[in-house]
Amino acid sequence: MRSLAANAESRLCLWLRVREYAVPPTMIETATARRRLGDWAGACAAARVDVDLDLRATARRHGHELTARLRDDLRHLAPDLLRWHLPRIAPDGLLRPGLTVSLARYAPPDGAAPVHLVARTAPAWADAGQRISLALWTASEVDRRPHPHPRPDRRFRLDLHRHLWDARRTDELRIRTGAPPADVGDRDPAWQALRDDGYAVHRWAAEAALLLRADGLTGSAVTVRLGPRRRHVLDLAAGSGHPPGAGSARAGLVAALPVLPDAATWSAPDGELLRRGLIEVDRLHPLVASALVPDRPAVGVAAAAVREPAGPPRLVTCRGELHRIGLVDGTLAALDHDPAEIRREELLAALTGTPIACLQAIDQAHRRPESLPDIRTRLDHGDTAGALAAVEALLGPDALLRTGSLRDALESAAQRRVTHGLFRAGLTGRGPTSSAEDRRSKRRQRSHPRHTHAR
Repeated sequence: MRSLAANAESRLCLWLRVREYAVPPTMIETATARRRLGDWAGACAAARVDVDLDLRATARRHGHELTARLRDDLRHLAPDLLRWHLPRIAPDGLLRPGLTVSLARYAPPDGAAPVHLVARTAPAWADAGQRISLALWTASEVDRRPHPHPRPDRRFRLDLHRHLWDARRTDELRIRTGAPPADVGDRDPAWQALRDDGYAVHRWAAEAALLLRADGLTGSAVTVRLGPRRRHVLDLAAGSGHPPGAGSARAGLVAALPVLPDAATWSAPDGELLRRGLIEVDRLHPLVASALVPDRPAVGVAAAAVREPAGPPRLVTCRGELHRIGLVDGTLAALDHDPAEIRREELLAALTGTPIACLQAIDQAHRRPESLPDIRTRLDHGDTAGALAAVEALLGPDALLRTGSLRDALESAAQRRVTHGLFRAGLTGRGPTSSAEDRRSKRRQRSHPRHTHAR
């Protein structure tokens, strides 16, 4: 079994990957600009968030007062910040699939069942594009769109953690996700072990009190999930905000208690990444950076990634000499061979001959470039624009892709987007049944084996 420190390192490595690929700077810039103009729907579109709610229908069904509160929250929703903080799974840091997360809860004036503003992720078989959807949920209504788990998850909920999606509340990030006092962990080895593994033990008591008060519960105990088969009962009436250990409790007792939300159980990764020097503050979401490092000079929204012009030609050893390969008229070409020679060599290759090294290098770049893992990761996280920009920088904007791994990756991403569209339209039922060969093929395509969860 891996040590606690190893678990913590693995978790931070996963979040580094998430911070690099999951929320591109261009998305943050566009979504922020639209949000500041009051265009909350446009901000959602920029952050790849589908809106499955109708404010007019909501007003007719639940009244104008509730709708006004909902509209106010939507205007201050930072969908890119929501994507930044949603739960993810290992090893690639993709959004946790098939999840319904409560963002806000509204009590109708007539005393009916509360209405939840929820964010949903698609099931794993339909998660192409890593899109999120916004909807309203009440216990008395049937969801119009299919979803494997339409009810809000009691473990993954952000209605008590608005600072993770509400632009008005981001200042709370520093307090609610910051590091514990330096002298607290020295008193209890069990507390220190959990703290080293990434648990926000110093916040458990305060967060548990918020949970009990928000849900109107009179008890003093909550359940803390420490792993797939590990639960700890935290009793505020015992007079200690820190658990004496990570022992399990009786199953019946655990099931009857409220669950401490995942966002309160773990320390936010950004602060730990900063403290360890694993990430620069400028690579964080601007709202997160301004909250965690308030003394930092204001730099505005994270700068969008600018596509650099084509760099110097690549060098290839061909016929004992260094030859250049670069972009010519929008395609990758051998610069040190005349067109007639290139046509002869291409004809020779078509007749099963061995082409010159320059043509071999161009063919390899088309079929399986060195940057293929990076392109695949961008596609997995839904950054199609970033993936295509990387392909164009490599092969040129006018290149015709040849058969090979690169073309297969792009075609597979396009097909998965079709599957997601069918899921959104309700045309897939419970989802396609996959054969054993399909599952093996998916495992082979992954750059890393799926072995554990991020949270």
